[in-house]
Amino acid sequence: MQFFIYISNFIIPFLILAIISYGILMGTNVYDTFIKGARNGFFTVIKIMPTLIGLMVAVGILRSSGFLEFFSRILGHFTASIGFPGELVPLTLVKMFSSSAATGLLLDIFKEYGTDSRLGLIASISMSCTETIFYTMSVYFMTVKVTKTRYTLPGALLATFAGLVASVILAGMM
Repeated sequence: MQFFIYISNFIIPFLILAIISYGILMGTNVYDTFIKGARNGFFTVIKIMPTLIGLMVAVGILRSSGFLEFFSRILGHFTASIGFPGELVPLTLVKMFSSSAATGLLLDIFKEYGTDSRLGLIASISMSCTETIFYTMSVYFMTVKVTKTRYTLPGALLATFAGLVASVILAGMM
């Protein structure tokens, strides 16, 4: 175990050094390339900022208005009958829009039920094997101006459902 801790302390600095060394060996002006990339990244952040703010405000309104709890109670009766705890429905719904808001809900679950409880385990696993579908779609598709998403949403929802099923099964094994 000590070996992995030692290695993990040097992975990032080694990776940075390897990239810089490779760039120098290939005759690339590494510093100028870095500055151009940082500039492009800055302009990308400016482009996606309105979408980010809109999603954060929408999630905040849903959470503070009580609609999320109301909707979750309705869905919770159905999900509890198929084995998914109704208490985790708000986390699942919010995770599709905002990972940071979902993290706040996750901490609330930890405070109420504990980190080692069945609900805590399912919540932790589901957070790591699901995606912020609507955030990702809106930000990335807006950035590259994709207008026809085809099967992206159904595929992402199917993958999220599979992640939720896996989280229930894996938490049951522990």
